[in-house]
Amino acid sequence: MAGVNSRVQKHRDALRMAGLRPVQIWVPDTRRPDFLEECRRQSRLAAEADKANASILDFMDEALTDIDGWTE
Repeated sequence: MAGVNSRVQKHRDALRMAGLRPVQIWVPDTRRPDFLEECRRQSRLAAEADKANASILDFMDEALTDIDGWTE
């Protein structure tokens, strides 16, 4: 186990040297029985919002074309 811990620590040190730091985030538990229904609920809300504001699709399409400088 010490070998694994050493490799993990070396990897973390390298990331820190590269200017990164660890961050912990909490995400929804996909194993919960109500997870699928909550996904459906939120998807319906997003679809309804898109219908209510038709210009949002134009905005999103325009945003997707504005990626100059994002890649090397």
